[in-house]
Amino acid sequence: VQLVESGGGLVQPGGSLRLSCAASGFAFSWYGMSWYRQAPGKERELVATISGGGGDTKYADSVKGRFTISRNNAKNTVSLQMNSLKPEDTAGYYCHTEFGYDYWGQGTQVIVSS
Repeated sequence: VQLVESGGGLVQPGGSLRLSCAASGFAFSWYGMSWYRQAPGKERELVATISGGGGDTKYADSVKGRFTISRNNAKNTVSLQMNSLKPEDTAGYYCHTEFGYDYWGQGTQVIVSS
């Protein structure tokens, strides 16, 4: 199983970023996928999750209405569109799936700062 995130960077408050996670090594469409984030000195928290078919999504209250999770099962990718970014969104963002074990990507850093 391999999860590879991309798309992080430095953005000003109010800006947007789109994170992507390329998955391989498992039957991607069978499993839910999630994005987590971890800010310095804080615990890792669930940001958004999407079902295998893509029809069911859930979000942390802190990102509802600003972030959108989506997936492309033909390309084995899951994305996180982040709009209206705030400084408190600054964190490492991690792609995750679970089937028997937890699988994580290496993370991509998002910094929201003026």
